[in-house]
Amino acid sequence: MTTICGIDEAGRGPVIGPLVIAGATIAQENAEILERIGVKDSKLLTPEQRKRMYYQLINALQAYEILIVPPFVIDDAVLSTTGMNLNWLEATKSAEILNKLNPNITYVDCPSNNITAYASYLRQKLVNKKVQLVCEHKADATYAICSAASILAKVTRDTEIEKIRHETGIDFGSGYPSDPKTVAFLRDYWDKFDVFRKSWESWQRFARNNTHQKKLGEW
Repeated sequence: MTTICGIDEAGRGPVIGPLVIAGATIAQENAEILERIGVKDSKLLTPEQRKRMYYQLINALQAYEILIVPPFVIDDAVLSTTGMNLNWLEATKSAEILNKLNPNITYVDCPSNNITAYASYLRQKLVNKKVQLVCEHKADATYAICSAASILAKVTRDTEIEKIRHETGIDFGSGYPSDPKTVAFLRDYWDKFDVFRKSWESWQRFARNNTHQKKLGEW
């Protein structure tokens, strides 16, 4: 039996909340189930469609694995002086998923501009060196199993964001630095909640400005 796997993520760009990486596997001969469910790139689905498909996928997939990468781990990678970065962090976490699921063929939605380098880095971290690894941009729009992983990641990320919204009691919008609600939340609470990616320039800008103002006020 040949097992195929899709790897995708949700939440690379936001300044608030975790990055979520998901892996989904199914027997190749059962892949038509994904078509019947109607999976596609999660960005093309409504929240309601994603939630419905999420639960259908949980029951239909052979196996799945979802990793929630908190902001402080992202910060450690982005601010690393040892060569780690966000792409290598994602590759490392993807390898962790693949080492657990151990598929025969894997389709990865590649986040890097250098697909060859990313695929090589990822393969180095795989226990099973025989896995057929296909890394492509927009793989979640090309391969149904990758679309399935995209849905798992997006629904999980949305759930994590709702938890943060509930804990803070504040509507901070999408969490992206371009969102006015997110900018207002950053401005007022940048040092109040431990939900921010402090390696992001949007957070650091408020930290620098507020630290500068405090020093001036101390005089």
